[in-house]
Amino acid sequence: MTKNYDAIIIGGGHNGLTAAAYLAKAGRKVIVLEQRHVLGGAAVTEEIFPGFKYTVYSYVISLLPPRIIRDLELPKHGLHLMPLEGAFTPMEDGNYIASYADEDDTIDEIRRHSRRDADIFPLYSNLMYDLARAVRPILTMVPPDLRRPGMDGLRTIRDLGKHVQTLGKEKFHWLTKIMTMSAHDFLREWFETDVLIATQASIGIVGTMLGPKSPGTAYVLLHYFLGELDGALSSWGWQRGGTGGVSEAIASAARSYGAEIRCNAPVVQVIVQNGQAVGVALENGDEIYGKTVVSACDPKVTFRKLVDEKDLPSELVQAIDNFKYRGSSGKVNLALDGLPDFPAMKDKALMRAMQEICPSTDYLEQAYDDAKYDDFSKRPFMGCIIPSTVDPSMAPPGKHVMSIFVQYACYDMPSHGDRDQQRDAFGNAVIDTLAEFAPNIKDLILHKQVLTPWDIEQELGITEGNISHGELMLDQLFFMRPTPGWAKYRTPIRNYYQCGSGTHPGGGITGTPGRLAAMEIIKDGK
Repeated sequence: MTKNYDAIIIGGGHNGLTAAAYLAKAGRKVIVLEQRHVLGGAAVTEEIFPGFKYTVYSYVISLLPPRIIRDLELPKHGLHLMPLEGAFTPMEDGNYIASYADEDDTIDEIRRHSRRDADIFPLYSNLMYDLARAVRPILTMVPPDLRRPGMDGLRTIRDLGKHVQTLGKEKFHWLTKIMTMSAHDFLREWFETDVLIATQASIGIVGTMLGPKSPGTAYVLLHYFLGELDGALSSWGWQRGGTGGVSEAIASAARSYGAEIRCNAPVVQVIVQNGQAVGVALENGDEIYGKTVVSACDPKVTFRKLVDEKDLPSELVQAIDNFKYRGSSGKVNLALDGLPDFPAMKDKALMRAMQEICPSTDYLEQAYDDAKYDDFSKRPFMGCIIPSTVDPSMAPPGKHVMSIFVQYACYDMPSHGDRDQQRDAFGNAVIDTLAEFAPNIKDLILHKQVLTPWDIEQELGITEGNISHGELMLDQLFFMRPTPGWAKYRTPIRNYYQCGSGTHPGGGITGTPGRLAAMEIIKDGK
């Protein structure tokens, strides 16, 4: 096939689709090639069992910027975001702690545990909001190449310096601490209630092979504080019909601008001639040619699988080989015959919130200790949501779906036998632990889908199953994501670009890597 395009996008995840939409809106002739039968990558909804729709890999939304929603007119294309109504954490002694959409209700709840912490919580929240606002502009910057910044890079560095100077000494002090500390130590400087610390620290371990007491996790906590939902900062929510609805809305916008999108079209190679990307070869033998090729895949796939090593500088090859993925998150999706019963849950409205299994900081740290030695957590951290409580379309009448994000599971857990045995043992640990807090859960399970990091890699092609395309640690952020010198969405191969979550600003359902990459491609085209 010799049809020519202005841009060929490899991968129909939400970032690839976002790049396609912006490029098509700018008048480019664009094609998106997705290897699977369905669009969305890790942000996908599938009916795994008849009548039950699962958000298979991802589970909540918080980082999708209003600018992208506005630019692409996503509500017109089916985007329908609903707020997550707080969180509920059962404790091992039968007590619980909860958070609510209304901060006053949250403070009243904290006061049940500690009057001191209730008084301090507004100060903590205000600081985190301020730090999030301070960091947010960085998320929309194209990272500079510090070795060869050029005029654009120098302007970015200047703007970044001016921005930091506006923080004032106290906020800069706290920002420095949160960039370097563990989530546990940072929160200990604020609170005395262990379960409150645990619920906050659990955010700092998401997607990392680190425990709450590991340095660097305080930044991850801040990273997920950056989200907003319909203009409300640090708010989490879900899409009607599952997170696949976000991807479908972006795909619909891209098509409305003229983009062509194909599923069941796996790309096996980028065609490079004289140091320039000129097209792609598909698994079925077809070749598609275009002026620009854009990879929405992770850095290892982008640089080590789709192109030949001889076309890359040796230092880049080494840097990509050293890039850390360390997939640590699994997923268990349940079809239920009814709602689970959490004896500690006095307010049943919290069924519409997230149920978090993280009763103490020692619990979280022990979960990490298990995983450090190539294992899964015997009693893992879990973030559970039951989207059918607010969106009945997700399950048949009277039935429910439960989406369980699980931390930790290793990419390989050889002490449990082969891959099937590893998956079964991991799934059993999740259900057994959940049953400690919701005793009737086993009686309700109609169907169960268990995904280890290895399973996620097999299904999505994401290295080590890390849905953030690499850990969100300080040595893998901003101008170092994925590696210094190549963080501006370009590659050493002319007209070959990257736009996946392995680029700045990283993981989550953001679309920002796709938008920023598209802006750079458009600029280069001028």
